[in-house]
Amino acid sequence: MDAMSTPSPTRSTRTAWVVWTATVVVYFVGVTHRTALGVAGVEALDRFGMQATGLALFSVVQLTAYAAMQIPAGQLIDRLGPRAMLTAGAAVMATGQLTLALAHDVPVALLARVLIGAGDAPIFIGACRLVAEWFPARRVPVMVQVTGLIGQSGQLASAIPVAWLLHSRGWTATFGTLAAVGAVTAVVAFVFVSAPRRPAPTAREPFWEDVRRATAPHGTRLGFWSHFVTPFSANLIAMLWGVPFFVTAQGLTPAQASLLLTALTLTAMSAGPVIGHLTARHPLRRSSIVLGSACATLLAWASVLAFDTPRPMWQLVLFVVVLGAGGPVSLVGMDFARTFSPPDRLGTASGFVNIGGFVSTIASVLAVGLVLQLVSPPGTTRYSLDAYRLAFSVVLVPWVVGVTGVLVQRRRARAELAAAGVVVTPLRTALVARARDRRPRAEG
Repeated sequence: MDAMSTPSPTRSTRTAWVVWTATVVVYFVGVTHRTALGVAGVEALDRFGMQATGLALFSVVQLTAYAAMQIPAGQLIDRLGPRAMLTAGAAVMATGQLTLALAHDVPVALLARVLIGAGDAPIFIGACRLVAEWFPARRVPVMVQVTGLIGQSGQLASAIPVAWLLHSRGWTATFGTLAAVGAVTAVVAFVFVSAPRRPAPTAREPFWEDVRRATAPHGTRLGFWSHFVTPFSANLIAMLWGVPFFVTAQGLTPAQASLLLTALTLTAMSAGPVIGHLTARHPLRRSSIVLGSACATLLAWASVLAFDTPRPMWQLVLFVVVLGAGGPVSLVGMDFARTFSPPDRLGTASGFVNIGGFVSTIASVLAVGLVLQLVSPPGTTRYSLDAYRLAFSVVLVPWVVGVTGVLVQRRRARAELAAAGVVVTPLRTALVARARDRRPRAEG
């Protein structure tokens, strides 16, 4: 699908790079906040005396707050600007980490996770808005992927230094340090983030009417389902269940489990620029990239869950590599929002699209926790491989829902484009035609 409407960003300047750098710093720290609990799952079970559903609830409330705040955050970005919302988001996340550092009971810890999720909500969509405003349209897909690449490397900070700090200094010192770092990034956002000068805003419509108009294009809805189906498997592993699964079910050491999370993150970082380049070069084939990633992810899950014995390390590495590539593919959904939305609704449309992956993540994280607890003896906190095999099989449900959504909205978006004079030929037909065109040159 090609662009229906695209913002007209200002020329890239030194100021643009300063703003972008500050934005990436805020996003990097935000991802570290978001994923830090993933390396502390075993410690959280012990600290709060929880079972699987309790630990799952920690992630679910965080992600629910994040998803619920996406559209309000997008609206506020459209009205107040990215600077105010990135500053506020970083400050709220820091407050959440400080609360978690001091928590000794579940209700306080849950409050902390709500604050972290709510503070996280405006950061990535604000970053996407800033990239679209500061850089030329032809560079935006790659710049968004590079933003995601560097930001998602915050998972490395969780998998390596945060894990080291947790095991050497303990819970309070670890999350207290994260709170201090978050406070510093709020200052960075306030000082260095800005948007290009724009005309005075026009009168805004009522909230829900504005949301309806922002989410009405089928291309934007295609972006939602693209974001829904691609990242949730990697999130499931990185944010909560990866370390417990690798340690208690696959028999790995905590260091080996951290290595796998690192491999997942490095894959996402490596794949990001490639996905961005393909998105920019082949805008009419973005949905094919999404569907290809979804099929590869399904095969990766099947390769691990089909066996009732622990898998060799090479297979687990391959598993996380395939899942990790789904993260940058999810940003194709944000590119749909950019190209199908007017500039003054881009924040709201991006927030709507960004809900997708976190809805699927919430559903899968909670479902895995419920199944683990249902199939295990009462009081169990370390679950067997068979229990995980049953629990992880539920990822098929959001996968089917997401692929169906992509196929339905792709058909409608293509009809919308055809009415505007842009005809998208089926991928197979295009490949056959390209091969036919090249054959005479190859033979000559």
